Amino acid sequence: MRWENLTVDEDERSRLPGYREPAVVRRFRAPEALDTRFYEVRAKSILNRVPAASRMPFRWTVNPYRGCSHACVYCFARPTHRYLDFDGGRDFEREIVVKVNAPELLRAELARPSWGGEHVALGTNTDPYQWVEGRYRLMPTIWEALRDAANPCSVLTKSPLLLRDLALMREIAARATFSAALSVPTLDERAWRATEPHTPNPRARLEAVAELTRAGIETGVLIAPLMPGVNDAPEQVGRIVELATEAGASFVSGIALHLRGEVRELFFAWLRDHRPDLVDRYEDLYRTGAYAPVAERRRLAQLVAGPDMAPSERMRGSPPSDRRRGSPRSDRMRGSPAAHPAIPPTARTDPQQRLF
Repeated sequence: MRWENLTVDEDERSRLPGYREPAVVRRFRAPEALDTRFYEVRAKSILNRVPAASRMPFRWTVNPYRGCSHACVYCFARPTHRYLDFDGGRDFEREIVVKVNAPELLRAELARPSWGGEHVALGTNTDPYQWVEGRYRLMPTIWEALRDAANPCSVLTKSPLLLRDLALMREIAARATFSAALSVPTLDERAWRATEPHTPNPRARLEAVAELTRAGIETGVLIAPLMPGVNDAPEQVGRIVELATEAGASFVSGIALHLRGEVRELFFAWLRDHRPDLVDRYEDLYRTGAYAPVAERRRLAQLVAGPDMAPSERMRGSPPSDRRRGSPRSDRMRGSPAAHPAIPPTARTDPQQRLF
């Protein structure tokens, strides 16, 4: 198998909930992987159906990894680690599940007569281009399976590692709808290192947007999540929009922070340790639930939409009538409290951009 030549130590075997066979547990001799265990498992299926109740713009996802070494403090996927009897804090970042048979499974599932060729989104739960992908290299053969099936797909990531697979992405785009999105919440080094400590440099992500765009791949930028007092300074957000424009981004979306379940507890613990000055503000903003008040979401949306957007247009999500030719789409958050804040309603170009 292609991962047998990796420099690793096989420490033990461990049985994880939901998997018939015990996982092989490995550690990598690399500074980036210190104190991290990787559980090699053979999944039973890889195309995951998204429940209709989720209101996601796609019905199918592929996640070759569970858990994420990026360690973003706000990550909405943290609670999913509970299903493996891990916690959403340290375990989510250091106990990483690797579905080593993901490419083979995907090829087989795409070939089923019952498969309808629907859009498949990658990067919807944890980042497919997190650090360990550089070792296991699952994504190239995943892209090959999607290319050979001419299946519409998209990817969301925080890593310029996706450029390694640019040739395959171009081949997919020649046969089916394909797009990419890079998440760039902030350019401020202090905020970046504090909130997503093990991610690649944000400026390298914007450089990846430019390279993908030059290669003819429709690519956008997610300024997400927008966190009051952390990364919502107008000059900071404006600079990301400016650089995204220079990079040729097809769209720019802003998404407000939402704090569900265990993520709320973890984020408030982070605030108490790193930004105690903001604790009272966040307790007020999120006192009624997972989402900030409508007025606050509108304020954050305006940072990305710009002053030329009428409030009614932002609320409806209709495009500005005087959008400059060649400028990126600026996708907003709906002001309605019933709207899912993780899905900007005007993100029509690429289904992937509507999920953070």
